[in-house]
Amino acid sequence: MTALLIVGHGTRDPEGAADFRAFVERVARRAVGAPTGAATPLRASAEAVDGGFIELSAPPVGEAVTRLVAAGHRRLAAVPLVLVAAGHAKGDIPGSLNRERLRHPGLSFAYGRPLGVHPTILTLLEARLDAVLPREERADAAVLLVGRGSTDPDANAEVYRAARLLWEGRGIGMVETAFVSLARPSVAEGLERCRRLGAKRIVVLPYFLFRGVLPDRIVEQAAGYAVAPVIGDCDELADLVLERYAEAVAGDIRMNCDTCVYRITMPGFEDKVGAMQAPHHHPDEDGHHHSHSHG
Repeated sequence: MTALLIVGHGTRDPEGAADFRAFVERVARRAVGAPTGAATPLRASAEAVDGGFIELSAPPVGEAVTRLVAAGHRRLAAVPLVLVAAGHAKGDIPGSLNRERLRHPGLSFAYGRPLGVHPTILTLLEARLDAVLPREERADAAVLLVGRGSTDPDANAEVYRAARLLWEGRGIGMVETAFVSLARPSVAEGLERCRRLGAKRIVVLPYFLFRGVLPDRIVEQAAGYAVAPVIGDCDELADLVLERYAEAVAGDIRMNCDTCVYRITMPGFEDKVGAMQAPHHHPDEDGHHHSHSHG
């Protein structure tokens, strides 16, 4: 049996870290309770599911791997619990997995896709939007989808893709895009664009999985506007992670690498082509000190 390792980014917000840990437990319950013929072969034991962070929060991913190895697992499928494939999914997490292979001789990994712009994600975003915007008012409203923001242009483009797909066929007046850090347009610039385009009502929709420092910052920067809740810990999200797990186990990986800065030359990012994958330094990992700065 291939065990499931769920890898999160980490947050300084204890509520956000608790959301992740509760979600890992939910995935384990969903896997163990899956009916015969379901996509996942994890029904035998909840010990076949674990999760950890690459930075900022406990437990670090290395501890989760150690627990899985102690439970007798020698092959893991790692699913990055991120919405877009930025530097963490492309470099930090694979680097961490390579480090764990050296720490645990005989251990092997399959690496799954990020969650991406999956129909489940779009459905969950729409449900969160419904919490603050009645459906009969959609036609006159602008929705500002706010992503984390990245130095990776491919990742930022994925947020625009999500916004466009959310707009299609749902009767929303317009869907615009903004970022809370590292990329433009900012939240303030996105709100101003919606106003200039003539929106009668603007609703802010965070493109985030769990609570944390950045979702709180969105609320602060969008003061005076309705802000929808984050996607959150839920069964639908758990089932999507199990779907990504099943793909990884089957070797059916379809990650989009056409615009990956680590594979092709993108203007302004030429130095990233072929860059070595390295683990992100987690403050709780022995011998490592956290030094990475996030805007």
